[in-house]
Amino acid sequence: MPQIYRARGENLPLNPDTRSRLRGSFIELSDGTTHYELTGPDDGELVFLLGGLTVPLFYWDGVVDHLHRRGLRTLTYSAYGRGYSDRVAGPYDRDLFVRQAHDLVKALDVPQSWHTAGSSMGALTALGLLRHTHEQTKSLTLLGPAGFTEGDAPPVRLATTPTIGSFLGKRLGQLLLRAHLSHNVRTPAQVRALTDMVCDTYRCEGSMYALLATLRDYDFHRQQDLYRLAGRLGTPTLLLWGEEDKVTPVSKLPEVKALLNPQVCQVVAGCGHMVPFEYPEKTAVEMADFFAGF
Repeated sequence: MPQIYRARGENLPLNPDTRSRLRGSFIELSDGTTHYELTGPDDGELVFLLGGLTVPLFYWDGVVDHLHRRGLRTLTYSAYGRGYSDRVAGPYDRDLFVRQAHDLVKALDVPQSWHTAGSSMGALTALGLLRHTHEQTKSLTLLGPAGFTEGDAPPVRLATTPTIGSFLGKRLGQLLLRAHLSHNVRTPAQVRALTDMVCDTYRCEGSMYALLATLRDYDFHRQQDLYRLAGRLGTPTLLLWGEEDKVTPVSKLPEVKALLNPQVCQVVAGCGHMVPFEYPEKTAVEMADFFAGF
C-alpha cells in the first residue's frame, strides 16, 4: 500500500486544534474520524446526503437550508479523504465509503428510517449503502449519478499509476484538481465558488493522495449490476440530472431509468454536473415534494 504523502500546498495538519475552529461535529468511526453535521428541526424526517469525489459536506449547504425550511432534518458529512475527515491509509474503495456511511447512521441518534440522497460518486455509495439499509430507507434520490463509463480516461490512468501518480499528485495535484472542478459547473461565478470551497479543504495533509487513491481503488465503471439490484429492491427513487452535465453525461439517462425504474425523473435545464450546488432551491423543492409522498 503506497504511503500517504503531502502534496504541494498541503500545509494544514488534521488535528484537534485545526478541527476545533470548524463548525459541525466529529465522530470516531471504524476507519477514522468523520466530520458531520446533523441539523434542522428535531422532529423532521431525516435526509442523509452523500457527496461526490472531491467535495466536503459544505457542498450541500444551499440544499440543506431549503430542506430545513420545508421541515426536514439533514445529515451531511465529509467522506474519508475529503473536507476535514481523516485521510486513511487503507484502500479507498467503495467498501470504505459504504462502511463509513453505515457506521455514521448507526453511531448517531437518528430515526429508524430516513431518505438517502447521493450525488455523482455519492450515488454509487448510496446504492452500496442501500444493500444494508433498504428496510430503513424511505426513498432514494440520485443526482448526476456515476457508474456508466467504460474505463478511465488516459490522464486518469496516468495519474493513478503508482510512481508517476505520486509524482504528479505531489507537484501538480492542485492544478489537476482545479482543471477538473472547472468542468463540473457552468458559470464562472460557480466555478470560483466551487473551487474556493473545495481547494480550501485540500490544504489538509494527505488530500491529494486520498483523491488519487480513490480514482485508483473505487470502481466507477460498468456498474449496471449495482443499479439493477437497487431497482429490484423497489425503493421509491427520484432521479435528477443536469442537462449539460459533462462528467456523467445525461445520454446515460435512458439506461439508468431502465435499470432503476424511478418514480420521478427530472432533467434540469441549464445545469452541469452538480445539480445540488448549481440549483440548490430547485433540488430541495424536488426532493421535499417527492418525500411528501412516502
